[in-house]
Amino acid sequence: MRLGPKCKYCRRFGVKLGLNERCLSPKCALTRRRTRPGVHGRKPHPLSLYGKQLQEKQRLKYFYLANERQMKRYVEMAQKSKKSAPEALLEILERRLDNVIWRLGYTPHKTQARQLVSHGHFLVNGKRMKIPSYLVEPGDVIEIRPGSRDIKPFEDLSERLKNFNPPSWLEIDKNTFKAKVLRLPNYEEIQHNFDLPLVIDFYSRH
Repeated sequence: MRLGPKCKYCRRFGVKLGLNERCLSPKCALTRRRTRPGVHGRKPHPLSLYGKQLQEKQRLKYFYLANERQMKRYVEMAQKSKKSAPEALLEILERRLDNVIWRLGYTPHKTQARQLVSHGHFLVNGKRMKIPSYLVEPGDVIEIRPGSRDIKPFEDLSERLKNFNPPSWLEIDKNTFKAKVLRLPNYEEIQHNFDLPLVIDFYSRH
């Protein structure tokens, strides 16, 4: 997935997407400018049902850095699940390796997590993994590749992890930086403001 100016996406969708470090600072564009980008940002047009579905799908897609083909596959997987489709979809997205790397505190934002995974800086169960969309399973062990531990993105990792606590379904050893997936995430513990039924309905009509 190719991204343009990242702060514009947050303003467009009205939600902090965590795509860069500005999202966590007072310089966040969404905090400073609540209007949508563009000439007509102050006058949003009323959306049709299809427009709302499309916008919600785009918000979810950019938040998890998933491309269109992946999103369609995730929805199909969710619809086959024993759980409700919206719950299953969110749990699947949370299991993406780039998202897990960010949730564990290895990186301050998701685009960096995606880049580091793509460049092969992480091991999953001892094997080098370069696929950001890899879906983790309970018991998976995630660690920084030995040859990558001294690169710049990890220089201050010890300091960043001091007061950081990952979600309860993940754990990380703050001394060795080795992490483990304890279980799959529960829908109830994933904080979000997405209207997931709209996303399911969008793909159901295609």
